[in-house]
Amino acid sequence: QVQLVESGGGLVQAGGSLRLSCAASGGTFSRFTMGWFRQAPGKEREFVATISWIGGNTYYADSVKGRFTISRDNTKYTVYLQMNSLKSADTAVYYCAASRGLGSRPQDYQYWGQGTQVTVSS
Repeated sequence: QVQLVESGGGLVQAGGSLRLSCAASGGTFSRFTMGWFRQAPGKEREFVATISWIGGNTYYADSVKGRFTISRDNTKYTVYLQMNSLKSADTAVYYCAASRGLGSRPQDYQYWGQGTQVTVSS
Protein backbone atom coordinates (compact mmCIF):
# COMPACT_ATOMS: atom_id res chain seq x y z
CA GLN A 1 0.00 0.00 0.00
CA VAL A 2 1.34 3.40 -0.98
CA GLN A 3 1.84 5.70 1.98
CA LEU A 4 2.78 9.35 2.04
CA VAL A 5 3.63 11.04 5.33
CA GLU A 6 4.12 14.79 5.57
CA SER A 7 6.03 16.57 8.29
CA GLY A 8 7.58 19.95 8.99
CA GLY A 9 4.52 22.13 9.33
CA GLY A 10 4.15 24.64 12.10
CA LEU A 11 3.72 28.26 13.04
CA VAL A 12 5.97 30.86 11.47
CA GLN A 13 5.97 34.64 11.19
CA ALA A 14 5.45 36.35 7.86
CA GLY A 15 8.71 36.51 5.96
CA GLY A 16 9.98 33.35 7.59
CA SER A 17 10.69 29.91 6.19
CA LEU A 18 9.61 26.32 6.64
CA ARG A 19 10.67 23.08 5.02
CA LEU A 20 8.09 20.37 4.51
CA SER A 21 8.99 16.74 3.97
CA CYS A 22 7.02 13.91 2.40
CA ALA A 23 8.24 10.37 2.99
CA ALA A 24 6.96 7.92 0.39
CA SER A 25 6.75 4.15 0.79
CA GLY A 26 4.92 1.08 -0.47
CA GLY A 27 5.18 1.70 -4.18
CA THR A 28 7.39 2.13 -7.19
CA PHE A 29 7.74 5.85 -7.65
CA SER A 30 10.29 6.10 -10.43
CA ARG A 31 7.64 7.08 -12.96
CA PHE A 32 5.40 9.00 -10.57
CA THR A 33 4.78 12.68 -10.43
CA MET A 34 4.94 14.01 -6.88
CA GLY A 35 2.99 17.05 -5.91
CA TRP A 36 2.25 19.46 -3.12
CA PHE A 37 -1.22 20.89 -2.69
CA ARG A 38 -2.74 23.08 -0.04
CA GLN A 39 -6.18 23.81 1.30
CA ALA A 40 -7.19 26.79 3.40
CA PRO A 41 -10.44 26.91 5.39
CA GLY A 42 -13.41 27.53 3.11
CA LYS A 43 -11.35 27.14 -0.05
CA GLU A 44 -10.80 24.37 -2.56
CA ARG A 45 -7.62 22.37 -2.60
CA GLU A 46 -5.11 24.09 -4.85
CA PHE A 47 -1.96 23.13 -6.66
CA VAL A 48 1.37 24.31 -5.27
CA ALA A 49 4.17 22.44 -7.04
CA THR A 50 5.06 19.15 -8.75
CA ILE A 51 8.23 17.25 -9.49
CA SER A 52 8.96 14.11 -11.49
CA TRP A 53 11.15 11.37 -10.06
CA ILE A 54 12.70 10.93 -13.48
CA GLY A 55 14.51 14.07 -14.52
CA GLY A 56 13.31 16.16 -11.60
CA ASN A 57 11.20 18.43 -13.77
CA THR A 58 9.41 21.01 -11.65
CA TYR A 59 6.33 23.13 -12.06
CA TYR A 60 4.99 25.80 -9.71
CA ALA A 61 1.81 27.71 -9.14
CA ASP A 62 2.20 31.39 -9.92
CA SER A 63 1.37 32.26 -6.33
CA VAL A 64 4.49 30.52 -4.99
CA LYS A 65 6.92 30.78 -7.89
CA GLY A 66 10.19 32.32 -6.76
CA ARG A 67 9.43 31.67 -3.09
CA PHE A 68 8.92 27.90 -2.88
CA THR A 69 11.22 25.15 -4.11
CA ILE A 70 10.24 21.52 -4.58
CA SER A 71 12.95 18.87 -4.58
CA ARG A 72 13.39 15.15 -4.07
CA ASP A 73 15.89 12.70 -2.64
CA ASN A 74 15.73 9.59 -4.81
CA THR A 75 17.61 7.49 -2.28
CA LYS A 76 15.35 8.35 0.64
CA TYR A 77 12.17 8.50 -1.45
CA THR A 78 11.43 11.84 0.11
CA VAL A 79 10.04 14.99 -1.45
CA TYR A 80 10.60 18.41 0.05
CA LEU A 81 8.96 21.78 -0.18
CA GLN A 82 11.18 24.64 0.91
CA MET A 83 8.98 27.64 1.62
CA ASN A 84 10.59 31.06 1.91
CA SER A 85 9.19 34.56 2.29
CA LEU A 86 6.00 33.13 3.71
CA LYS A 87 2.85 35.21 3.67
CA SER A 88 -0.36 34.99 5.65
CA ALA A 89 -2.04 33.81 2.45
CA ASP A 90 0.15 30.70 2.57
CA THR A 91 -1.65 29.51 5.68
CA ALA A 92 -3.23 26.16 4.86
CA VAL A 93 -3.03 22.44 5.34
CA TYR A 94 -0.36 21.19 2.96
CA TYR A 95 -0.74 17.79 1.34
CA CYS A 96 1.75 15.58 -0.41
CA ALA A 97 0.38 13.54 -3.30
CA ALA A 98 1.54 11.04 -5.92
CA SER A 99 0.28 10.51 -9.45
CA ARG A 100 0.94 7.63 -11.83
CA GLY A 101 0.58 10.15 -14.61
CA LEU A 102 1.32 13.82 -14.97
CA GLY A 103 -0.78 16.74 -13.91
CA SER A 104 -1.38 19.67 -11.61
CA ARG A 105 -4.98 18.99 -10.60
CA PRO A 106 -6.03 17.19 -7.42
CA GLN A 107 -7.99 14.68 -9.50
CA ASP A 108 -4.77 13.72 -11.29
CA TYR A 109 -3.37 12.27 -8.06
CA GLN A 110 -4.20 8.83 -6.69
CA TYR A 111 -2.37 8.86 -3.37
CA TRP A 112 -2.42 11.44 -0.62
CA GLY A 113 -0.78 12.09 2.71
CA GLN A 114 -2.61 13.15 5.84
CA GLY A 115 -1.59 16.78 5.57
CA THR A 116 0.45 19.09 7.75
CA GLN A 117 -0.69 22.47 9.01
CA VAL A 118 1.24 25.60 8.07
CA THR A 119 0.23 28.78 9.84
CA VAL A 120 1.82 32.11 8.95
CA SER A 121 1.24 34.95 11.38
CA SER A 122 1.27 38.56 10.26
